[in-house]
Amino acid sequence: MLFRRFLLESLAVLSLTAGPVWASPKIIYVPLDNRPVNLEYTVDTAKAAGYPLTVPPKEYLSNHRSVGNNEKLWQWFEKEAPHAEAAVIATDSLNYGGLVASRKHHHLEKYLRSKIMRLDQVQKNNPGLKIYAFSTIMRTPRQSVATVEPAYYETYGPKIFRLSQLADKEDQEGLTADEMMEKNRLILSIPTEDLKDWKNRRFVNMQANKRLIRLCQHDSFHFLALGKDDDAPLSQTHMEARQLEALGRGMSKKQFQIIPGVDQLGLTLVTRAINEIRGDKPEIYPVFAPGVGGSTIPLYTDETAEQSVRNQIIAIGGKIAPTPEKADLILAVNTPDDGVCRDSTANENAPYSNRANKQFAKTIAAYEKAKPVALADIAYANGADNGFIQALTKQKALLGLTAYSGWNTSDNSIGFALSQGILAKHMSEKDRARLLKVRLLDDWIYQSNVRYRVSLEMDQYNVKLKYDLGRHYNRILGRTNRLFKEYVSDEPDVRGTHYTIEFPWNRMFEVDVQVL
Repeated sequence: MLFRRFLLESLAVLSLTAGPVWASPKIIYVPLDNRPVNLEYTVDTAKAAGYPLTVPPKEYLSNHRSVGNNEKLWQWFEKEAPHAEAAVIATDSLNYGGLVASRKHHHLEKYLRSKIMRLDQVQKNNPGLKIYAFSTIMRTPRQSVATVEPAYYETYGPKIFRLSQLADKEDQEGLTADEMMEKNRLILSIPTEDLKDWKNRRFVNMQANKRLIRLCQHDSFHFLALGKDDDAPLSQTHMEARQLEALGRGMSKKQFQIIPGVDQLGLTLVTRAINEIRGDKPEIYPVFAPGVGGSTIPLYTDETAEQSVRNQIIAIGGKIAPTPEKADLILAVNTPDDGVCRDSTANENAPYSNRANKQFAKTIAAYEKAKPVALADIAYANGADNGFIQALTKQKALLGLTAYSGWNTSDNSIGFALSQGILAKHMSEKDRARLLKVRLLDDWIYQSNVRYRVSLEMDQYNVKLKYDLGRHYNRILGRTNRLFKEYVSDEPDVRGTHYTIEFPWNRMFEVDVQVL
């Protein structure tokens, strides 16, 4: 009896002096590439929530210059797998070398088949490992002037996009005589070799995604998501998604989903893994801005905002709350009142609040008194709604948000706001506020304001310079820093924030923001 008492007292002292005995389970994370949204921001979010991720050395990952070291990435994954409880993996990194590589590779179908068999072997060697995998349904952009597509896309991208629209329509309902003539003219106007190259690569990628679905049907993955990259209601991406969904029919959405967007999926699946480890099934109550609201179809997607929200709530392992009172999180979604989405660089994105902005800001301020609120700001693509941010500031509701996101596509923003909003309950107030400031500085100050002004100045000399800063990096970063300082000092909600910024991919589109 005395020994038992001595043992209990000793353990109690040990627990007080040595810190918590509990350690978070090991989660492997193989990101899509080394861009901040895929690597740094995702890792930082999970760590703040108490779940540090095990990630590969950065030099193994795709960057703006190369595809990294694919074989070393595989060896790292196979070495770490036996010691982990869960693995969130971007199969595009393991199969192709990264997202850009998946669009530009020249791999044969046989090569990719061997990679997918290797994935299956990892699961067989580690039957206790829960693998949360995501892949990309290759995008169909309207145009591309950067180096993230084959070179011919700069010239023929718009024609290829239009041809894919007609192909999708033909597959669903047929074409009119005029549309059939247009299709034939387009085929003749695109060099045969270029069109063949585009079709072949899409076919190979499609076959790879089919094999991933079959692996999922045989329980090689705990969960598989296929992300629709830069999509449209009529496009090749939309058509392929429809065909892949038919192949996966019969599987539960707890096992397989086709989801709009791609770059948010790393954090989405990390959030799902954490929720399942904890046994959490969060309930989310979505609320949309006045006007067209959830029926809005934003740029770069084939789904309404409401459909995207529902799909992404399922993807994180959550469900729709029947009322705000029963919700763990309110997901506020800012959409344009007329349902017409534009780019954040549009003249309409001025720092003046309209009636819908003011009304929705009041709604959010009211919700914040009772519930945590995450905001997906999707009225504009590639940045924040300046007028709406001003309305939130006047309501003193901006810094009261649990999470905020307004970057890149609407689906990216919805997924990030949702994930950070759910994980915030496990964070310290200091970390939550820091992550919120990162997004405000990136999505609002930079994407919607500083980037636009610097890009306009650069276009006077070379319209392509913003896609590759080259030897002008330091000069452009200096100009960016000066503008950043001006905007930050003018805005009371971010004034006094200490931060650093860099251009990790040597182009204007991404910025790496660190809040110190």
